[in-house]
Amino acid sequence: MSSPDQALVALHRFGLGASAGALARIAANPRASVLDQLGQNTGLPGSNLPTSDAAIRTARMDELERQDERKRLAVQPAAMDEPDAKAKPQSRPVAQTIYLDEATARFSAFATTQTPLIERLALFWSNHFAVAINKAPVVRASAGAFEREAIRPFIFGRFADMLRAASQHPAMLVYLDNYQSIGPDSRAGERNQRGLNENLAREILELHTLGVDGGYAQEDVTSFARILTGWTMVAPGDDGFFGGRFTFSPTRHEPGPQMLLGKRYEQTGVEQGVAALDDLARHPSTARHIARKLARHFISDDPPQRLVQELQDTFASTGGDLLAVTGALLKAPESWSAPLAKIRSPQLFLAALARAAQRRPETPALLNQLNLLGQPLWQPAGPNGHPDVEDAWASPEGMVVRMDIAMQWARFNATLDPNALTEQILGKAATRETREAVARAGSRAQGLAILFMSPEFQRC
Repeated sequence: MSSPDQALVALHRFGLGASAGALARIAANPRASVLDQLGQNTGLPGSNLPTSDAAIRTARMDELERQDERKRLAVQPAAMDEPDAKAKPQSRPVAQTIYLDEATARFSAFATTQTPLIERLALFWSNHFAVAINKAPVVRASAGAFEREAIRPFIFGRFADMLRAASQHPAMLVYLDNYQSIGPDSRAGERNQRGLNENLAREILELHTLGVDGGYAQEDVTSFARILTGWTMVAPGDDGFFGGRFTFSPTRHEPGPQMLLGKRYEQTGVEQGVAALDDLARHPSTARHIARKLARHFISDDPPQRLVQELQDTFASTGGDLLAVTGALLKAPESWSAPLAKIRSPQLFLAALARAAQRRPETPALLNQLNLLGQPLWQPAGPNGHPDVEDAWASPEGMVVRMDIAMQWARFNATLDPNALTEQILGKAATRETREAVARAGSRAQGLAILFMSPEFQRC
């Protein structure tokens, strides 16, 4: 099988799709256009959004005020003399307002970023350390900040630092219930008879580090959960300044040393957990697990074993240096010779549409489209994140929905010339069949929809 068009590899496999003029800009050296993004600023372009603690405090205050209002209305006598009185309209919850602002920034980055590789990596890592907004208003308000604070700063840094930042972030602590996990023999445990929650410990071992086949047992999960007791957050309603931030509570922490994967961790307070995370980040099973996931995300559902081994070796030899690991991925010959075989996930599909088209719908409409496509923003079905394999997105039902959404975008951009756009975003990679189908379309909108559903556009 011949190698895929190198410009399309750069724009689809390691980017978000072509924007106007992108093909021409990178034509001379597609690989350099991707490699040049290594080490660049990983912040969200153009965002001016609240920190997680500020978002959590304001969302929690709003939640409490709404609860008080519902209680007040429940005991208020009915206005019998005003049967036509209109109910006071309910304003949008603060957590939802913050979420919409975060989503708008996310979609804007999809459409305008000059470093699409970084956006792809941000999507990958935030899905690896997944949180879900439907867990609680606190998570809804802070999911965007979680990506900005716990993921983006470490995309080209140390995996151990990203792991620690994600594990200590309030969004993760609430999502996986560790904020209320209490050591049974701790002072708080003896006083309140409340117990251990193993959710965060289990998912760190199974999903974030070692992998399901990483060599740990149930005893390790329980021991690790004890190590992580006391990792919580300052109650957002109790402290106007520190509320919503990570804190360590000695009174909730299980006393004494703990064994994890055959190693003894002494009672050192919060550092006991930090030491365990650092060791997990350097574990050989973690190197293998991360290498597999990266290769599967960017190359194919069944990636070349030589590439997986190279990524694993790079991760292990550099202590989890993600700049080195990403560089190894981009420089591997398989990354440029493997066919563009994966279908774009719904988020990548909308990102490609946003870069190809001149106009995009408003944020609520885009969020609804992601819901219909089965990949709601920051709302996976479980802690393992959204699926990253072909079968999840290529079902007949899913493709029908995708076709409907492609037509909506086409109608929204019906002033565009589909034949010209084909040349701009696919160039010589467009097949004769695609060119002829676009040219024979009965209208511009129909031609655009055909282009958006073409195999060349759908694959990455």
